[in-house]
Amino acid sequence: MSGLKTKNAFQPASSQSSPDSVTPMSFSRLVTLLSVVVAASAASMVLHERRAAAPPGFVRVGAAPASEMITLRVGLTSNNVAGLQDQLISIATPGSSNFRQWLSMDDVKAYAQPSAATVSAFNAFASANGLTPTAISPNGDWVSISLSVSKANTLFAAEFEQFTHPSINGLVTRTLSVSLPSELVGHVDVIHPTTAFVTSDVRLVPGMRRVTGRDGPAASCNSSDPSGVVTPTCLQELYGIPTTPATETSNALLATGYEDQWAQQADLSQFLSLLRPDISPPTTFKLLTTDNGTNPQGQFDAGLEANLDTQYTAGIATNVPLEFLSVGGFDFPTALFDTTTFLDGVPNPPTVMTTSYGDTESNFGASVATKICNGYMALGARGISVIFASGDGGVRGNHDSPDVCTNNTFMPVFPAACPFVTSVGSTQGFAPEKAINFTGGGFSNVFPSPDYQKAAVAGFLETIPSGFPGTFNKTGRGYPDVSTQGWNFQMVAEGEVILEGGTSASSPTFAGIIALINDRLITAQKPVLGFLNPFLYSKASSAFTDVTIGHNSGFECPASSVAFDAAVGWDALTGLGTPKFSDLLAAALD
Repeated sequence: MSGLKTKNAFQPASSQSSPDSVTPMSFSRLVTLLSVVVAASAASMVLHERRAAAPPGFVRVGAAPASEMITLRVGLTSNNVAGLQDQLISIATPGSSNFRQWLSMDDVKAYAQPSAATVSAFNAFASANGLTPTAISPNGDWVSISLSVSKANTLFAAEFEQFTHPSINGLVTRTLSVSLPSELVGHVDVIHPTTAFVTSDVRLVPGMRRVTGRDGPAASCNSSDPSGVVTPTCLQELYGIPTTPATETSNALLATGYEDQWAQQADLSQFLSLLRPDISPPTTFKLLTTDNGTNPQGQFDAGLEANLDTQYTAGIATNVPLEFLSVGGFDFPTALFDTTTFLDGVPNPPTVMTTSYGDTESNFGASVATKICNGYMALGARGISVIFASGDGGVRGNHDSPDVCTNNTFMPVFPAACPFVTSVGSTQGFAPEKAINFTGGGFSNVFPSPDYQKAAVAGFLETIPSGFPGTFNKTGRGYPDVSTQGWNFQMVAEGEVILEGGTSASSPTFAGIIALINDRLITAQKPVLGFLNPFLYSKASSAFTDVTIGHNSGFECPASSVAFDAAVGWDALTGLGTPKFSDLLAAALD
């Protein structure tokens, strides 16, 4: 995409008078002319996105230095994103004539790349303003530009300021408002970072109970008991997951790692020796990196999240090839953008991707969330099942606000609320399972309810009593879609056996189940599951055990706090329920 690289094409007109020749009369006329130009320039700016204030926790330090150089990523508008969405829904819907006929990398690029008109419009803008765009995505829909704060303020009618946050080491530069020149409207989807205020502390596991001294399988799998511990064996017994090794080498399962969360091979080997001795301890993961990501193997470099994801994908998806993508940097939206663009360029991508990170949806803003979500849509169209943890704040996002427990305006989590991902909530106990209090669930304020879930969601909304004090978007995309156990998972970190919990445990568990089903499908010479949701809400809806007990007020809030209650059928705590492997496999093979 070298055609996106431009030089400053602006040249002063040869007939322009020199400053020395300006007379008082001509100076007056010049002032008038400049006033007209400024007014015209202001009128040509179109507001792109604005927020009233920075989210809770962010503290304004002051205006960003005018000379500070910043790099902005510009998301160019894809030439046919609506067509890609229509194609994806058709491919993913059982009964369709092209059911599971997933698209190739080039097929997706044909939809996702910007049009010639969009490229031309942005090149002309860049050239006129002395900018040199660099293409940074295989589909050509992302470019980066470097410019001073003063220039960014002028070109995008912004006021870049510096902010601090307790979880951020240093300052971040953001603006509360960003506009586009009229000639870029319809050609630019996103400019980042501008109005997105997402912290680097995005890991969902809330660091609940860490219990040392466990050196073998638990006496009880019931995580509702004080001594109950969940292991791969517990999950296999509860959900009917087979221990038979997978055989298809083309069926990779990818776990993503952000904010310097590193997966340790030594801890994985110890985990398998302890809890899956039937699996060879040298079983490892293939390391992938982007954005200068690394994965050091020192004992104290171990990351709880990365270890939890790799250990439970390996522990559930027996012999499925496992990959770990380490994404460098600490800006979460950028990391999500770059995960999708990295996979856009992989000819033979993994069939399943699990991610256990997220933040409150409103922190991203609509344009950033939509662009990221469309990236997952493109992955789904290629046959990748994109799976996300639903969050550990119940109905209250990531618990960003000090008055979170008394605030009855519910805060959805993103990317869990994206309609093109499969969101996984958490349960505990068994006979029956119940929704755990922290399981993230609710309704997006950005994305409308997709057709595949409207009937299921309508049934849940009917269970909510009149006068319900919680405020939420009844027409929004509801999440989670499904759930699994998510409490007291036995794992290894830094050589110690500990217990952890959260929807971060549920997402890799469900991903492992989907990867095993994909292995069976490939063996049967059938396409993999790919984008799951239309299948889950229709043909596979009976392949789940309904969870009807629970209240997701959040792990920090009392049970009396306003939240959703589990109900018969889909609910905004556990989705469709917990999987029955044999039934899900049968539906997939049918």
